[in-house]
Amino acid sequence: MKRNVQVLLLLFLGVGLLHISLLTDLYLRYVRPGLRPALIASGVLLIALGAVSAARDGFPFNRPRAEGGQGHDDGHGHGHAGGPKVAWLLYVPALTILFLAPPALGSYTASRDEAEAPKAPSSASSSGESLFPALPDTGVAPMSLNDFSARAVWDTDGTLEGHTVRLTGFVTPGRHGAWYVSRLVISCCAADAQVRKVRVHGAPAPPADTWVAVTGTWHPTGKAGTGNASPALDATAVRRVPEPKDPYHDMG
Repeated sequence: MKRNVQVLLLLFLGVGLLHISLLTDLYLRYVRPGLRPALIASGVLLIALGAVSAARDGFPFNRPRAEGGQGHDDGHGHGHAGGPKVAWLLYVPALTILFLAPPALGSYTASRDEAEAPKAPSSASSSGESLFPALPDTGVAPMSLNDFSARAVWDTDGTLEGHTVRLTGFVTPGRHGAWYVSRLVISCCAADAQVRKVRVHGAPAPPADTWVAVTGTWHPTGKAGTGNASPALDATAVRRVPEPKDPYHDMG
């Protein structure tokens, strides 16, 4: 039984990895796009190892009985070939990946982790050029939460003033009725996710984890350039949008 568990586990894990990385885009819920080739290679390798083990042991992986017909029995009717029953629990993560791929991280994570403060940009050049490029003079400017937050906290030139912007993310409830439009960004995988969120004023909160595009204007809080300001938006419109294929890629 123990050998059966090992072989089938390799096969299930391999098929699960190929399912989320080769046949679908579900892998983007857990890792960056650049890791897709590594996931595909890992899935193929696991299936190959499982197939080799199955071929070597013979299907259904039964080992020949020992001489005298005793096999692995101790002669008293108590077999010792079977592994611990808890080993079957190893199938849970393999089958979960294959049939019930967990969703991307959302408001539960964002509400329990503090938003990463945007880093202060490098000093302006000697020519006096602004730290941040000017926004379009007309229309709505799509922005990433990271760019908006950096301007709200560090931009002493006020490039956000007088401009309407659009931020896209998922809804994270806050305290006392407050809510945030949020994103989680990753360097490698979901385990290193960092929170980006902007508080929304002037609009009721949609349900948690709803993906929305929030249009509005900058809501000044604190003094920019001191690190005491926080990113906030006065909403003029909140529209529900589909969850993006890559939920960790914040491009506005």
